[in-house]
Amino acid sequence: MNASIRVDKLPKEKFIKGKDGAVYYNLTISVSDDSRYGNNVAITDSQTQEERDAKKPKTYLGNGKVVWTDGNIVLAEKEEVHDQETTDDLPF
Repeated sequence: MNASIRVDKLPKEKFIKGKDGAVYYNLTISVSDDSRYGNNVAITDSQTQEERDAKKPKTYLGNGKVVWTDGNIVLAEKEEVHDQETTDDLPF
């Protein structure tokens, strides 16, 4: 997939600082069978369970398109999550 996001829409309070000092941001990338303006990928801010339960609207961050596929789509296996902490002392 090729995609672009609007960095200015990323809520800084959702930035996550990993143990290695790197900064992460969780996104949700959805692929649709339908295409609009040549794009069939939507990128939104990942929501917490509480936000989903409260039916909070998703924050749309960008779009993209699938550029290659072998026709097979499978669900990824969930891996163990490592400890991360939220940070607001980012240089941007």
